[in-house]
Amino acid sequence: MKHRPCIFGEVLFDHFPDGRRVLGGAPFNVAWHLQAFGAAPYLVSRIGADDEGSAVREAMTDWGMDNEGLSIAPTLPTGQVRVRIERNEPSYEIVQPVAWDDIRLPERIPEFFLLYHGSLALRSIESRTSCLKLREVAESRQAMIFVDVNLRPPWWKDSEVLHSIRGAHWVKLNGQELARLAPQGDDPEQRARRLMESCGLSGLLLTDGSRGASLLTADGKRRTTKPQTGIQVADTVGAGDAMASVMILGLLSGWDLQVGLDRAQAFASAIVGCRGATVHDPAFYEKFTRAWSDERSRT
Repeated sequence: MKHRPCIFGEVLFDHFPDGRRVLGGAPFNVAWHLQAFGAAPYLVSRIGADDEGSAVREAMTDWGMDNEGLSIAPTLPTGQVRVRIERNEPSYEIVQPVAWDDIRLPERIPEFFLLYHGSLALRSIESRTSCLKLREVAESRQAMIFVDVNLRPPWWKDSEVLHSIRGAHWVKLNGQELARLAPQGDDPEQRARRLMESCGLSGLLLTDGSRGASLLTADGKRRTTKPQTGIQVADTVGAGDAMASVMILGLLSGWDLQVGLDRAQAFASAIVGCRGATVHDPAFYEKFTRAWSDERSRT
């Protein structure tokens, strides 16, 4: 693909009580999907000099991903989230400090058209500083900046998250996150518009789970999408990451925004029908790329 994305942020393993380990982290999930769609993402993250770090590299290599932006922290472990089940409800402990709390930028950063980063990796001063430097690179190259808001207590402050949103072009967040960052007003669209204006955004993607999503743009337009009925849900983990990845793919490819939003929703709906936030079967992704290609050939 001519227009390449750069993805910055956490790579981690979810550790479940039954001993299962699941590789993920929102930036990693987005990069995984984009690789499957042929976007060749450049992932900037950090892993430990441990077995889980080796497993991350192996997974990326097997998937054909570029791991040049993946550095090793000699004294910190690979990221972990400890999942506990209490009264049938999961709770999460995002371990600190870990390798992605000390993300370092590579000496040479390849050309990219869009920079994606979340808010969780900004919890440490070291990774936050690296992200700000990478944003300076993006601005100097006139690349788009896409911020994915992930408010995970206690690892966020509204002032820091709002600072990360300012200067971005696109932001993705859900209704609860919008209410926390823009609490004034009863109408979600009014709050979203106020947030867009104060932060100078080009667009805001507001996700709403099974009710779909809205895309608001600075020209005052509002686009909406809804999932098809009858979707079988196996696991909602990673649905937002799936939606973000296809919206980014659309921005890279120059898709019409409504088309990109509808495709993002369709892909997210397919992901929730699978266990886990990513899929390891290329055929799963190929059916989407074929369908999108067929749509282009008919227009």
